[in-house]
Amino acid sequence: MKGNLYEKEFETIAKYYEQSGGDASKFLRKDIVSIIVSGDKVIGRNTVSGVELKAKELENGVELWINVADNVQLNNPIHLCTGYLKPEGTQRVFIHTKIGKNAKVDFISHCVFPKGTNFTHKMIADTEIGENSKVSYNDTHFHSPDGGVTVEAVYNTRVAKNGLFENVFHLTKTRVGKLFVQMKVVLEKKASAFLESKVFEKEDDEVEIIEELNLDGESSSGIAKTVVFATDRSRAKIINRAFGNAPFAKGHIECKEVVKGDNVNVGTIPELYVKDEKAELTHEASIGRVNVKQLETLMSKGLTEDEATELIVRGMLK
Repeated sequence: MKGNLYEKEFETIAKYYEQSGGDASKFLRKDIVSIIVSGDKVIGRNTVSGVELKAKELENGVELWINVADNVQLNNPIHLCTGYLKPEGTQRVFIHTKIGKNAKVDFISHCVFPKGTNFTHKMIADTEIGENSKVSYNDTHFHSPDGGVTVEAVYNTRVAKNGLFENVFHLTKTRVGKLFVQMKVVLEKKASAFLESKVFEKEDDEVEIIEELNLDGESSSGIAKTVVFATDRSRAKIINRAFGNAPFAKGHIECKEVVKGDNVNVGTIPELYVKDEKAELTHEASIGRVNVKQLETLMSKGLTEDEATELIVRGMLK
């Protein structure tokens, strides 16, 4: 952290970071790679041998470069925290990540926008994963209770031969506001990917998620999975795409939407495209209500309908 200049700002972000499930103490350890962004400033960062960090402050945002050298096997995850503490404004974040060959890296990312009443966060993340490398990215969001946060996030990832990529996005603990997410992965020979998004909508929240698997390499494989629980007057549109472009490529897309309320409006669109006769793609999609039997069982134990529903949802979105 930059001396005491941003100490109070860090403490505020750290409080909400921990409410979203993070461990703020990780940002103070010298053996852990970490970056803390508040508004258009990088208020803290640390790195270790084999990991190069660069940052540039922009108007209304920041641009980050993360380069991991060949053969680097990190014992601890890289911790990223992006925060915005004002009620109104726009934040732009650009992240360029390059992972070398034979590397193993885990990322834990938390975005905290606890006071947003008219706030927009725009993020573009471009990632290149080298041959034989394994990378996971766990992204959790914490938004204001007012529903005044809009998030527009784009993830573009290329995975080289024998690489493995896992990307998990969760927004389940707070109001959503408006959420627009695009995840696109290109997989080379024998590369694999797992994409998962889980969202809990309330009131007039709005969600649009597009997950796309491009199975370009022979024997590449991927799974794209989305789970949305929509209540009240919320809206959701989910598009899962898979392109089987190479022999022996295998892809599966899955979307599950559970609704509660007479005014929800949700839809799911699975799209499968095969350009090679030896590719294999499958899909599964469902839209339905909360399991009535589970609901009745919990209510018989003394829970109200809302409490029982909340418990079921938390289990589903865990």
